[in-house]
Amino acid sequence: MPSTSEIRILESPVDLFRAAAVEFSELANEAVRVRGRFCVALSGGSTPKGLYALLATGAIPVPWEKVCFFWGDERHVPPDDPESNYRMANEALLSKVPVLPENVFRILGEEKDAQVAAKKYEDALVNFFDLKAGELPRFDLILLGMGPDGHTASLFPDSPALQEKKRLVVANWVEQFHTHRITLTLPVLQNAAAVIFLVSGGEKSGILRQVLEGEAGHFPSQLVRPKDGILIWLLDKLAASELSAAARS
Repeated sequence: MPSTSEIRILESPVDLFRAAAVEFSELANEAVRVRGRFCVALSGGSTPKGLYALLATGAIPVPWEKVCFFWGDERHVPPDDPESNYRMANEALLSKVPVLPENVFRILGEEKDAQVAAKKYEDALVNFFDLKAGELPRFDLILLGMGPDGHTASLFPDSPALQEKKRLVVANWVEQFHTHRITLTLPVLQNAAAVIFLVSGGEKSGILRQVLEGEAGHFPSQLVRPKDGILIWLLDKLAASELSAAARS
């Protein structure tokens, strides 16, 4: 498919969650129709949690038995830790819909060595997608958020993982938190069929304006541009409040 990019501004967080759920449903149903499965990498954070809670209601149809769940990143913590992205997604969504346990591929954040956790997840991707040397997985959808510093997944400004060209998953040292985060790399994000950023709240408005209208390359979230897929920014009105009229149109 040709690469496309879109900015969509919704009136409220509730409207944003619904728009994201509709996109999720349409992409899932089309992927299952064409390929028999839907492979999605989930994001952590409060905004995706709102999406997951809406999907869990069953109000929007999703072929859950055909959905394969992965994660864009994970904290270096066990799956029952309050900081775990897996725990959040499991509590908000996975435990409430008829997903198949064998279709849930979480990052093993409880591994003592974060490098081992990254290697195991990379191996899981290679096995699942049946990749040959040098090949990249192609997710049907990668959901992403954006931090107050412009980071996305666990790709932080000036962090080592931004330079990674060959690995699929790395343990990225994040200096401000003095910890590793396990994250998909930019080449994997760039190879997705669809990437959807979810950004909500006025506290993100300033950095969002810099990311979407500033000089390219300063923020990790600016670097995510699928080479052969679609990129959608779903923003609520407060998050988009500092964007220019040109960016809004």
